[in-house]
Amino acid sequence: MQLRRIFQFAFLLNLALVACLPAMAQDTSRRGRKYKAPPATSHIEVTVVKKFNGKPISNAAVVFSSALDGKDEGNLEVKTDPDGKAVIDVIPTGSTVRVQVIATGFATFADEFLVSEPTREIAVSMLRPQEQVSSYQDNQGKTAARKPGVQEPIRPTTPTTKPATPPPTQQTTPPQSPDASDTTPKQ
Repeated sequence: MQLRRIFQFAFLLNLALVACLPAMAQDTSRRGRKYKAPPATSHIEVTVVKKFNGKPISNAAVVFSSALDGKDEGNLEVKTDPDGKAVIDVIPTGSTVRVQVIATGFATFADEFLVSEPTREIAVSMLRPQEQVSSYQDNQGKTAARKPGVQEPIRPTTPTTKPATPPPTQQTTPPQSPDASDTTPKQ
């Protein structure tokens, strides 16, 4: 009886080993995709203010363009809040980020930053538009003479009322020369 139990136990043990062999073989040769964890991301906060008075600019467009190891990671635009802050949390740590700020009535700002730390704060002071660069005159530091935005060409104005017509001039008839047939003297 005990011998019979030993054989049953051995038989069940062999069945268990045979059932586990394919599972053990599958663990050594994985056929699925390997999990690759996403890169660590950095918290970037951009504060946009007016340079001449330091007040925040709300609703300015802040465009982030990132590249990691020479590969473009894409672009993302964020608008500033009433405090002039734009926050983004998806830029991979160690990437180069080009930050471009566009605000109505101000010159566009653009600069590149290397984001190597988990938190980065960037302060941007916006300037009024400057004169265009010219090789004929020095415009360095001069403010723009034109208003920001779409400029319409200056067209001459014409009066809307009709000009008054000049009064007719009296025309005098030229004196007639005496006719040869009329040679009789007149009295």
